[in-house]
Amino acid sequence: MPAGPRHPGAKPRRRDDRIAYLFLAPWLLGLVGITVGPLLASLGLSFTHYDLLSAPSWTGLTNYRRMIAGDPSFLQSLVVTVLYVAISVPSVLVISLALALVLNRGLRGLTLYRGLFYLPSLLGGSVALAVLWRQVFGIDGMLNHVLALVHITGQSWIGSPGTALYTLVLLNVWQFGATMIIFLAGLRQIPQDLYEAAAVDGARRWRQLLQITIPMLSPVIFFNTVLGLIRAFQVFTSAYVISNGTGGPADSMLLYALYLYQQGFVNYDMGYAAAMAWVLVVMIAVLTGAAFLSARFWVHYAD
Repeated sequence: MPAGPRHPGAKPRRRDDRIAYLFLAPWLLGLVGITVGPLLASLGLSFTHYDLLSAPSWTGLTNYRRMIAGDPSFLQSLVVTVLYVAISVPSVLVISLALALVLNRGLRGLTLYRGLFYLPSLLGGSVALAVLWRQVFGIDGMLNHVLALVHITGQSWIGSPGTALYTLVLLNVWQFGATMIIFLAGLRQIPQDLYEAAAVDGARRWRQLLQITIPMLSPVIFFNTVLGLIRAFQVFTSAYVISNGTGGPADSMLLYALYLYQQGFVNYDMGYAAAMAWVLVVMIAVLTGAAFLSARFWVHYAD
């Protein structure tokens, strides 16, 4: 049977495909060797008992059952983390949006204010920032010295179970700069003629905020919400440094990532730590999926 006519561009196209795969090869090798491989290995380890010193031994679902039924510290870390996320993420969003609205009104020295507000975000969850936080909220910290000026007796804010977690929340809120910059960029994209038309119709600033700014900014709010949720569930450095790695006092700063670290690198229970890591992945995936499902009801995209 005679061969069909060959397309004149087939050979150059195949050559271009090979060149494209050649350029993609480093990324593919990194994806398999650094991301997918360790992910699958950790999933396998989550069904074993592994102490780093001996070979893993298969235990099935024991690690997962232990989390649910036999580990009060796991449940405590879950409660502390959910409380931390529930307070810090909305706080960051509200403060960032409020300041972005103020800066968007064309203040003098806008670049300076923007830089000053963004500076804490550059430091991020660094060790130096967490050490500074200990100096501010400790028993002899700056906050208590300021309170003493108005004859108020302070306390160790990071040493009290009732206030320790809120110092971590405040540290996270203080790093609102990156979120604010994203809000500011979103505000610049809203057409001004919408506000002019609303002003002609007699709409005041509060009504313009609710009926123009918030709906037009909803994709940016959604973006910052999802990023904030994911980051908040992974907070580790500040809780580790401020609590000296213990999660105390009384496990009030025992965030999920810190307890996972304790299990893996203090107790050398890598199998249990791997199981905890996968539970965290599932929790973040479920919350992110719920956020995307809810987006259809409150996120508005311009056509």
